Amino acid sequence: MARPRKTTTTTTKPQVEEVVQETVQENETVIEAPVAPKPVEVKETKKKDEWEIKSRQYYLAGGKSPLTFTLASKHTPRHPLLWFDPKTNSQREIRYATNQKSCFVDEQNGSVTMEHIVFKDGVLNVPKEKQSLQKLLSIYHPHKDRLYNEFDPIQEAEYGLEDLETELEAMTAAREIDIDHAEAILRAESGSSVSKMTSKEIRRDLMVLAKTNPRLFISLALDDNIQLRNFAIKAAEQGIIKLSQDQRTFTWASNGRKLMTVPFEEHPYSAMASFFKTDEGMEIFSSIEKKLM
Repeated sequence: MARPRKTTTTTTKPQVEEVVQETVQENETVIEAPVAPKPVEVKETKKKDEWEIKSRQYYLAGGKSPLTFTLASKHTPRHPLLWFDPKTNSQREIRYATNQKSCFVDEQNGSVTMEHIVFKDGVLNVPKEKQSLQKLLSIYHPHKDRLYNEFDPIQEAEYGLEDLETELEAMTAAREIDIDHAEAILRAESGSSVSKMTSKEIRRDLMVLAKTNPRLFISLALDDNIQLRNFAIKAAEQGIIKLSQDQRTFTWASNGRKLMTVPFEEHPYSAMASFFKTDEGMEIFSSIEKKLM
């Protein structure tokens, strides 16, 4: 294969002819300097106003829906309502007045007509005619995205699509997962009652979990220790190992010999699962496995 050749580019400077006009007048030579080209006029591109005139909807955060909820609409020492203006590097006081075009106190003139901002059943609909209130809620209010959110249909569609894709991923995994892994996942949620369930019941409940809480299902399915944790629980249920009443020590059920001490503030079966990965734990795992079989 031929090597790529190194390309050498020679740049030739354009020759600028210098026009010299000689005028012989009283034995003097006059040289005219070249005329500089006129600067090219660059027009500024006007930024498109991103604010859209439309009706808007706001809803309380966290799925809250009280009968009524009153949002702060003016600045007080107890409930500050200020917006930092980066152009002036100063805090500007906010106040909602129905007869003013601006929500900033320093831009309001004459007498003002105050009005409460009230959410009903967790929702507030603001028509397009109330631009001052909309801008206060959408841009300037310090409690936006904390106490309330603005409904964005495009963003909601993205969230909805993401949720559906996550659910589909979870449902697909639940169908393909082997029964031992399925039992381990379900035991983490349902506890020891899984031991009394048939394989079809386990499959059914696993599919229900994947559909109703797909993110939890996926996190459990990807947990490296979940099958080892299930293995330890089964060993305890069948009387092969025993967990002390204070949840701190595992022993052999047959002779009471200590297997391991559970670290402080750690789940006992999660600790046992991690223990099974050690050299000593692997030997104990093999012994338990033979007894379970």
